[in-house]
Amino acid sequence: MSHIGIWVISIFSISTIIIRPFKLPEAVWAVIGSLLLIIGGFILPKDAIRGVLNGVDVYLFLTGMMLLAVVAQEEKLFDFLAAYATKLSRGSSKRFFILIYIVGIIVTAFLSNDATAVVLTPAIVAATKTAKIKKPLPFLLICAFVANAASFMLPISNPANLIIYKGHLPSLLHWLEQYILPSLVAIMVTFILLWFTQRKNLNQTIELENVEPSLSSGARTALIGITATAFILLTCSAMGIQLGLPTAITGIITSLIVIIRSRKNPFTIVKNVSWQVLPLVAGLFVIVEALNKTGIIKILSGLLHQSLSSSVVAATWGSGIATAFGCNLLNNLPTGLIVSNVIQPTHVPEIVKSAILIGIDLGPNLSVTGSLATILWLVALRREGYEINGWNFLKLGIIIMTITLVFTLASIWI
Repeated sequence: MSHIGIWVISIFSISTIIIRPFKLPEAVWAVIGSLLLIIGGFILPKDAIRGVLNGVDVYLFLTGMMLLAVVAQEEKLFDFLAAYATKLSRGSSKRFFILIYIVGIIVTAFLSNDATAVVLTPAIVAATKTAKIKKPLPFLLICAFVANAASFMLPISNPANLIIYKGHLPSLLHWLEQYILPSLVAIMVTFILLWFTQRKNLNQTIELENVEPSLSSGARTALIGITATAFILLTCSAMGIQLGLPTAITGIITSLIVIIRSRKNPFTIVKNVSWQVLPLVAGLFVIVEALNKTGIIKILSGLLHQSLSSSVVAATWGSGIATAFGCNLLNNLPTGLIVSNVIQPTHVPEIVKSAILIGIDLGPNLSVTGSLATILWLVALRREGYEINGWNFLKLGIIIMTITLVFTLASIWI
């Protein structure tokens, strides 16, 4: 009965995170779910604390990235990139689409998929309004789809990457050897399919009046800080150092430099950071700790090893596809936590581990429930007065995610 209670509360919590009853923030429902598990006696307080502590590296990583993203947003670095893309488009919405997609790849690769969702989305909204684009949906969808499609180009591109490898990330060279080709395949196929599905809305004119991008000194400082952070994190990755603490330190230092040089009120930066992301993720860690008590890890481990004993090829395809669809039921962070517990204790072929990571990172392009980045994207759109229908996203995601997943998984054999 305790197992049933854990599953009921976990499903309730994840469902309310997605649906947001009473328009309460997602973090509230994650915390409520965690408290219900503790109050109901389904998980001991010490186990809940252990679950929270399992995510320390992720919290530090998210904190550093959010600080960098907010500083860049405050200094209008992303507005500059969007405006510059508008100017380069020379009135062509198709060229604008391509340029925004490229910007999305760069931001995701070096600032994480959450940054693309949180800070690039408002910049794109502002750019489409300035350019008087009547149908902005194709350009807004880029922020969601490229945030997941490009999220395994580098180890720093997605917090889920840290979770899958549990602090034992491959060296940078090893990572690129494993993932650069699948990442490029995912990016290209996602682009082609997104272009194809949105082609009718790409025949629009773009107004170029009042579009004269300029880069402030604060924005230049933020850009230098982001570049330095990316270099430091890639160096840490190459040396096998966990990324959470270096990300937090560089994010804080860059923020302080920009604040001092621009003479900004530090509370402006602190206030605009989406701190609710941290209790949201912590709540998900507690839920996963409770789910571990239901024997789900043992069951999945048995299924994986049974599949491996029959065929590595079948296990690779099966694990990649299962995790891709599974993360849309539980969200990719808790799914990643569960799967990492399945693959870490025993030897799993690297190709299977690669398929699982691709499924965790790329799978969320199926639905709005799939990843933290997509949820943050929806939040960013709501702030700008846009609502994206979950069913319409699903219909689009079924085409884009499934086809891209097949091509990407096939590419890991090359």
